[in-house]
Amino acid sequence: MTDEKAESTSEELSIEALVEQLTKERDEFKDIALRVQAEFENYRKRSAAQLVDESDRNVGRIVESLLDTLDACEAAMAHGIEGVEEIFGLMLGALQKQGLEVLDLVDTVFDPGVADAVVHEPADADADSSNPESRVVEVLRTGYRWKGRVLRAAMVKVKG
Repeated sequence: MTDEKAESTSEELSIEALVEQLTKERDEFKDIALRVQAEFENYRKRSAAQLVDESDRNVGRIVESLLDTLDACEAAMAHGIEGVEEIFGLMLGALQKQGLEVLDLVDTVFDPGVADAVVHEPADADADSSNPESRVVEVLRTGYRWKGRVLRAAMVKVKG
């Protein structure tokens, strides 16, 4: 009877060991599946972000190619040619809805990151000498920002 008891005990141990081994394998496969799922989710998010970035870059290139047209409209308006204001306004409005920003730099501190100083004037003699910063006094060519990055720097006249 002791042989039967020993055999029964060894069968129970082997069954317990088998269950333990299967549980361990199940946990390993579950861990692998969770990692693969997380990697796929990260891939999906990365791909979506890359698609949006690429789309923004492509639209930005199109907008950049239209800047010459906006410049031509501004020049025509400056020379008094009539009928251009409406076209300019519609085109600029449509581009602004898509993310184009006009850089309004008059009477701001000169920032070489958004403007190119092409004309320099000395500071006034009676100006506050404690403020050595150059200021933009005139915009010679409009600058634009597209979705947070400078698409084209403005050409400006600086004083100081």
